[in-house]
Amino acid sequence: MTTPSSPPSGGGTLFDPGSVEGPTLTVPELAAQIARLTAQAFPTDMWVSGQIRNLSRSANGHVYFDLVEPTEGGVTPRSMLSVTLLAPERAVVNRQITRAGGSIRMEDGIEVRIQARLRWYEPRGTLQLRMSGIDPAFTLGRLKADRDRVLAALRAEGLLDANAANPVPIVPLRIALITSKGSAAHADVMSELDASGFAFQVRLYDVRTQGEASVGQVVGALARVADGVADRTDPVDVVLLTRGGGATTDLATFDAEDLARAIAALPVPVLTGIGHEIDRSVADEVAHTACKTPTAAAAALVTMVAAYLSRIDQCWERGRQAALTATAAADRRLDRRRQRVAKGVERVLRVEDARLVSTNARVARAAHRSVTHATAAVDRSAAAVRTRSTRAVEVAGRDLDGLAARVRAHDPVHALARGWSITTDQQGRAVRSITGLEAGAVITTRVADGTLTSKVIATTPATTDSATTAPDPVPGAPDE
Repeated sequence: MTTPSSPPSGGGTLFDPGSVEGPTLTVPELAAQIARLTAQAFPTDMWVSGQIRNLSRSANGHVYFDLVEPTEGGVTPRSMLSVTLLAPERAVVNRQITRAGGSIRMEDGIEVRIQARLRWYEPRGTLQLRMSGIDPAFTLGRLKADRDRVLAALRAEGLLDANAANPVPIVPLRIALITSKGSAAHADVMSELDASGFAFQVRLYDVRTQGEASVGQVVGALARVADGVADRTDPVDVVLLTRGGGATTDLATFDAEDLARAIAALPVPVLTGIGHEIDRSVADEVAHTACKTPTAAAAALVTMVAAYLSRIDQCWERGRQAALTATAAADRRLDRRRQRVAKGVERVLRVEDARLVSTNARVARAAHRSVTHATAAVDRSAAAVRTRSTRAVEVAGRDLDGLAARVRAHDPVHALARGWSITTDQQGRAVRSITGLEAGAVITTRVADGTLTSKVIATTPATTDSATTAPDPVPGAPDE
């Protein structure tokens, strides 16, 4: 051990020269004493339990994390120890986990019981645990205990069947897919839906599905789905909550009480596909339908849509068969009625044909009699017409001869020949009176052998005696 250095000469320090007594240790000296005392106080490995925080893995295979007292999310722990798991010991720890079935994985938020030795790390001046082993049963036991507690609380509040009360639509095509984008679960679900050929509408909510932040992200995604359904801005038919397989600790997110309550409160059915076939989380218990894998969850939706189409096809086929049966029965009834109608028509036609023959005979006889009678009547009428027409022609001839004699007797030529004349004015009108004739008027006088044109010099009215003794003859019509 290094001998402590002597105090400076002159006694005391700069501030209190007489206050310093005893040796002064260098940093390496003090660090060595702390290391020795630590080794003496904790000479062997010990078991320490706590919750992992701030875990990181280096490129050379070492693992570093803080071991803190278990607290609720967001609460700062009061105690914390740094833990180092070097690459050689990490291989030992991995073999222990493998022998336990690979059911746990060291991640932030996981409670563990580790085997370690307390060591003083001089380069950083810190105490740290040098990890060399792990107790998988402790972690699994804590997870199971938490899971049992959450299930008991949900069961007591009647929440395990709350989401199952939401009916699944007949054709669930609008899907809210809550998973990690680009993960195997995401790829499996999309592959199954795309291969179906159905018109699924998938709204992806990209979240972390393990680690401390995963619970908050999944609960937030469920809240956004609920808001979209409530205000109808983004309505969905079902929610697919999926994650691929992994260690039991990887799936611890889906045992969280907050997540389970969010599923129970959701107004649409939730289908889970979490982990492998043997895995069963609290989320599976509270969901509407728990499927074994992400692929199985997607296949369940495909089956629902296919079943709907199958029911439509069956209804169509039943309708077609019913129509064919009804048509066949109608055809048979129609054939029977056609036969009855044909027979009835044949009977009616025979009766009517006989009646028509009889009627034709009567009509022919009556027509013959009518024609005979009409011919006789026409002959009688023709004879009467001929007789009457002859007499009428003879009478008309005699009347015409009389009229011709009278016309000839009144012909002006005969009057003119006997010395009569006809005088006309300039308009060709016969002059019957001196009235209207003035001196100078031109008149024309026709006599038997020609015409005379003269001008009136004067007119003298006839005396009463002359008018009485010599009446005015009709112009152009001499007395007979």
